[in-house]
Amino acid sequence: MRRMYSLERTLWARSIRFVAGVDEAGRGPLAGPVVAAAVVLDRELNLDGLNDSKCVPKHLRAKLAVEIKKAAAGWGIGIAPVGCIERCNVLKATFMAMYRAIEHLKIRPEYVLVDGSFPIPGLDLPQTAIIQGDQKSAAIAAASILAKTTRDAIMEYYGRLYPKYDFARNKGYPTRAHLQALKEYGPCFLHRRTFRGVTGVKGKVDDDCR
Repeated sequence: MRRMYSLERTLWARSIRFVAGVDEAGRGPLAGPVVAAAVVLDRELNLDGLNDSKCVPKHLRAKLAVEIKKAAAGWGIGIAPVGCIERCNVLKATFMAMYRAIEHLKIRPEYVLVDGSFPIPGLDLPQTAIIQGDQKSAAIAAASILAKTTRDAIMEYYGRLYPKYDFARNKGYPTRAHLQALKEYGPCFLHRRTFRGVTGVKGKVDDDCR
């Protein structure tokens, strides 16, 4: 955990108190939104098991999400729906979700650490993009937990509405069963029709992406 706070400690030592980490979930799936989270830390938190959400078991992610929301100085969620992904492309939609997550913070950060190769366009805050940041920054790791748990909850909800696609299990990713369901039933309104694996699949797509 001390290693995970090295970037934050450097900024805190420069009297930058509120450090936000930003991460996303859902760039790769064939269906569903991109969800981003922003978490502001102003001190080290004792969060056992905090790491990149992909490396954390589901039961621990749920526990950490509750602890993060209670203990962080602030947190926010941003969502880019399927319609946005279709109109813009998934990278621009990801940046939009990240921007919205920061907008939804109850406290304005003084510095932003972003997971990935690129800073958030148009953000009027100092920021640094960090490749594999969810393994190097506690704030980004915390954001990855909130983004992942929020998106999973969304896809599990849609899984109950559209059980034939098994979204509750595959979360929209191109599993063998999901691809077979696409071939059999065609896409629903949650599917990203421009993504390989959905493009060319026969079936009506509902344009209501709200």
